[in-house]
Amino acid sequence: MSVVSKETARRKRKVRIRKKISGTAERPRLVVFRSNLHIYAQLVDDGPGATLVSASTLVLQKGEGGARCNRAGGELVGREIARLAKEKNIVRVVFDRNGYIYHGRIKAVADGAREAGLEF
Repeated sequence: MSVVSKETARRKRKVRIRKKISGTAERPRLVVFRSNLHIYAQLVDDGPGATLVSASTLVLQKGEGGARCNRAGGELVGREIARLAKEKNIVRVVFDRNGYIYHGRIKAVADGAREAGLEF
């Protein structure tokens, strides 16, 4: 009997998702990564493989006084990534949950970005 770890299962889901999703200059890919301590989000144009903008609780922790790796922190990251995207005239994105289940912190990032004006 083969036991698959959570991380291995997530990476398999990630590969399946990435077969179908890619970012362009007009509609970049909003990628979310979750570690134990922080939440990271970035907009990626997969043509040249360039990161257009990025935000994380690590950066927000220094500025806004205490963005943590919870749902509230995820929402702050979503709003920040949307603000930075609007500065670069990006309104529409493709959401890449990176193999994570769409709830909790990942959903909070998506909801925060939607509230701040990103369309996906």
